[in-house]
Amino acid sequence: MPPMSEGIMVILSSPSGAGKTTLVKLLSERKGFVTSISHTTRTPRSNELDGKDYYFVNNDKFQQMIKNEEFLEYAKVFKNFYGTTKSNIFKELSKGNNVIFDIDWQGTNQIISQKLKNKLLTFFILPPSREELFKRLSNRDMKDKLIAEERMKQFDKDVLHWKDYNYVIINNDLEVCYQQISNYIDQEINKKESNYDLD
Repeated sequence: MPPMSEGIMVILSSPSGAGKTTLVKLLSERKGFVTSISHTTRTPRSNELDGKDYYFVNNDKFQQMIKNEEFLEYAKVFKNFYGTTKSNIFKELSKGNNVIFDIDWQGTNQIISQKLKNKLLTFFILPPSREELFKRLSNRDMKDKLIAEERMKQFDKDVLHWKDYNYVIINNDLEVCYQQISNYIDQEINKKESNYDLD
């Protein structure tokens, strides 16, 4: 366990469309967590801002950052790269700030494998059903149903990685899901016995 002056790291992962990005925003707003902003090579959505939602860079820039070993983790997802830079994260942790990550299972495994000194909690968020997930994906700012269908195929692969996480939470109701995550974080920070049911 790191000294109390050091922050903790909390990772939220999920298949696309399960609600992790909204949950990360809630944890940041209500619990004062610093949100890790990833670099990505994908095109911004209509409601996204550079430097707030992601740092949008081209593929050449991203590859140069990989060569320079600037990333704590990075992965290729749906033909685009996503990565978390080391410098910003370690700076926040050293100031005692807790950092929350919105990353996939590939990035999570990379961070876990590094055995960093900071406390690390990992959550895998699931939708209540495949039908609900498809509905959420279809309602997004997407060009067509083909993208939703592509992500549904990826769901079957992503969902297999739940076993690598400390906690698995079903997001049937956003507020209930947030409270569950918040409670488990508090229990871990305060070293209280968790009521989490592994089964």
